[in-house]
Amino acid sequence: MMKFKHALATSLLAATVLILGTVIPAVASASSSKPIIVGSKNVSESKTVSEIYALALEHEGYKVTRKPNVANNVIFQATQRGQVDVYPDYTGTIVEAYLKKRASGKSASEIAKIAQQGVKKDGLTTFDYAPGDNRQGIAMPTKVAKKDHITDLSQLQKRADKVRFASQGEFEKRADALPAMNKAYGKFNFKSIKDYDANLLYKIMEQGKADAAPVSTTDGQLATGKFTLIKDNKNIWPPYNLVPVANQKAVKSHPKMAATLNKVDAKLTTKQLTALNKKVNVDGQNYKDVAKNWYKQNIQ
Repeated sequence: MMKFKHALATSLLAATVLILGTVIPAVASASSSKPIIVGSKNVSESKTVSEIYALALEHEGYKVTRKPNVANNVIFQATQRGQVDVYPDYTGTIVEAYLKKRASGKSASEIAKIAQQGVKKDGLTTFDYAPGDNRQGIAMPTKVAKKDHITDLSQLQKRADKVRFASQGEFEKRADALPAMNKAYGKFNFKSIKDYDANLLYKIMEQGKADAAPVSTTDGQLATGKFTLIKDNKNIWPPYNLVPVANQKAVKSHPKMAATLNKVDAKLTTKQLTALNKKVNVDGQNYKDVAKNWYKQNIQ
């Protein structure tokens, strides 16, 4: 009798698969789904966060294919085409670089909303944005900033004639950079402006060859104590909050993706991103090891 019941159950299951073939894949486990392609830009912060995303998705049971080091000007289009399923970007970058809209003067939530609505036409979506904010900024060697009593850009403007400014060749020309500072705070009559390779700006300041330089607000060097971020007290630079950008089709195919990455992003503050960048860019640790350790300590 037991054999008959087993045979009957097997036959019914087979019939169900034949009649409702589309139902079975929909209830399949996450681990049996098509791999999620997690991409990153070719900068360390993007690679580290991308690896954290990959670990979180794997922990949820998804298969993951990693695609790091995609060119910054290519990754958005690659995600549109489905060559990447999800990657970390920034709300301000999406609004200003991809959508060609103004982010200045808008709040973090307003910029995030514009970004999410704007990418829909491209078959993309964004998830919850992180508190981590990688916007534009100015840094000075801490010793110099303290000696000259400079904590914000208004004070820097007043003492600019004593400050040697190191640029990366475009900051003094870009409308949203030094010209924007001049417009909001009054002209910055720096003692000198010299151009260097962007990767050498902190080293130039550390060597005493310059007193200020443009930076990103999550740079790892800012966690060393050697440098001070000068406050943009008139808020001329908009928020650039970290946010996952995903292909809409991939999101539908992987229903737990959004919740999984939102859980991660909620803990990626500016302080956390700066600490991660310090471990990679200052301490010389491998970004995969840094991501793994952070994930274990904060999520797993």
